[in-house]
Amino acid sequence: MKFLDQAKIYLKSGDGGRGSMSFRREKFIEFGGPDGGDGGKGGDIVFEAQDNLNTLIDYRYRQHFRAPNGRGRRARGNSLPYADRECKRLRDDSVRDEDPE
Repeated sequence: MKFLDQAKIYLKSGDGGRGSMSFRREKFIEFGGPDGGDGGKGGDIVFEAQDNLNTLIDYRYRQHFRAPNGRGRRARGNSLPYADRECKRLRDDSVRDEDPE
């Protein structure tokens, strides 16, 4: 078994979803009005510490991780859930940004 103590991975969080444009129509309201919703929030990248890992060999074969994009909303501002992308890491490991800003 090969032991890896450093790994370089590429992460991209999800983009926000597209909003919608709609108008509400009700029987006893003379002029309806706008009723569109905002786009859903994109997914996040979440690092989860694992006790049973002892090497970063999994990141040798898969370096790119993308969270899913947010979905568009329907009429009346109904929100849609978004999913997160989970990445496993060692318990005593540190995660750093390569490009310090």
